[in-house]
Amino acid sequence: MGGAPPLLEMRGITKEFPGVKALSNVNLVVGSGEIHAICGENGAGKSTLMKVLSGVYPYGSYSGSILYQGAETKFSDIRASENAGIVIIHQELALVPGMSITENIFLGNEPRRFGRIDWQAANRQALELMARVGLSEDPDTLIKDIGVGKQQLVEIAKAFAKDVKLLILDEPTAALNENDSQHLLDLLRGFRSRGITSIMISHKLNEIEAVADSITILRDGKSIETIDVKGEGADEDRIVRGMVGRDLNSRFPDHEPKIGEVFFEVRDWTVRHPISADRLVCKNSNFTVRRGEIVGFAGLMGAGRTELAMSIFGRSYGVFLDGTIIKDGKEVKLKNVSDAIANGLAYVSEDRKAVGLNLLDDIKTSVVAAKLSKITKHGVLDEAAEYQQAEEYRKNLRIKTPTVDEGVTKLSGGNQQKVVLAKWMFTDPDLLILDEPTRGIDVGAKYEIYGIIQRLADEGKGVIVISSELPELIGLCDRIYTVFEGSITGEIARRDAAPELLMKQMTSMKKLATS
Repeated sequence: MGGAPPLLEMRGITKEFPGVKALSNVNLVVGSGEIHAICGENGAGKSTLMKVLSGVYPYGSYSGSILYQGAETKFSDIRASENAGIVIIHQELALVPGMSITENIFLGNEPRRFGRIDWQAANRQALELMARVGLSEDPDTLIKDIGVGKQQLVEIAKAFAKDVKLLILDEPTAALNENDSQHLLDLLRGFRSRGITSIMISHKLNEIEAVADSITILRDGKSIETIDVKGEGADEDRIVRGMVGRDLNSRFPDHEPKIGEVFFEVRDWTVRHPISADRLVCKNSNFTVRRGEIVGFAGLMGAGRTELAMSIFGRSYGVFLDGTIIKDGKEVKLKNVSDAIANGLAYVSEDRKAVGLNLLDDIKTSVVAAKLSKITKHGVLDEAAEYQQAEEYRKNLRIKTPTVDEGVTKLSGGNQQKVVLAKWMFTDPDLLILDEPTRGIDVGAKYEIYGIIQRLADEGKGVIVISSELPELIGLCDRIYTVFEGSITGEIARRDAAPELLMKQMTSMKKLATS
């Protein structure tokens, strides 16, 4: 930084909510023209700190001071921080799906001529902004017609339309594939070379090590330390130790599997895409699950893992063409989700906020939502039983909340995921399908969720884990199936599982001999 004054200083920031001190005397110093990463477990205070900085929590609602470009700031709202060149891009992108790229970039900020929106100028400026972020779409393209990686680029182009000096990205690569993630990291490096400062919140420690100049670690609402990556080097174990307050000798709890007989089998499962009649998303898929077994499904984005899982779970994706499900030696026909639940299946979606939870509900309502019949008498909900069941799951899964009457939207990502797990455990499933169960969750919360998965297997249930993280599958699963273009291309025992072998089977139609 060459002795230059920092662009940003946050001093002694304390933010309280009823019954919770979210931030306690937090300090953050960000140098001009650097990429500064913020790490911490879910609930550590990362997003809260950025909301204080960007005016989402206005001056007066917190204590402490913020110095930006050498002067104290007192932002009254997010527009005030944007006018100063601070732009935050949240994990849940704030784009309007039915509007075009141009309309989204300039929403509320449209160029005008003679009192009217000048769409010709807007499209011209949009193309210039899109070129800066490497996006080569037609600016009239609707947001819903481009992938999430390109949507992220639209958000950044939108930030440049506001003359950004400090760009804040909250989990920018959480939903991106490897290529899109790499492109985004390269963009941040390019911004740095042009003097633009970035703050990046992320759980992906390998990405942070690759791109960050400095790393600040938060834990339990306090700033623990800031690491100068260039000067000291960023050791992943040190970051984890700072985040969780202890050494994690292993990322996975010790586990001795108790595997029984095959109880669930899928034969020749074939499903067509819901719109493209000539496209098969599942092609003659065959697999088995044993009692007490954790079975992984590995595949690149678009391989068809989620489509396979959803189509099995009551045909909730695609058009069923052929195939058989055998459970406990008998064929079962699961024509809808109710059939699936009644036959002991549960499915935890990869998108907990859009599909897994109703964010308007409280915890107790969410926990019992998938099987109300368990606590209903003569058509009337037993509220005492509802509270008791939710309270048991709160304790057993260690959901961090003062009360089960709390809204799920107030929980951290890891605790929201535990509520989703509780919701499906409440249905007493024999087979639990978990789709990206630790996406967007920190290492400490991951460790707890791995322990929950292992306990479910030890109870004699079968567990299917779909994950894009190969180390997670290798560390957690007893067997791993690989999927490529809708086909199961391999079955690999835990002892043989290695990233290179899995990747080979995830990118080829050539099938391995089953183990």
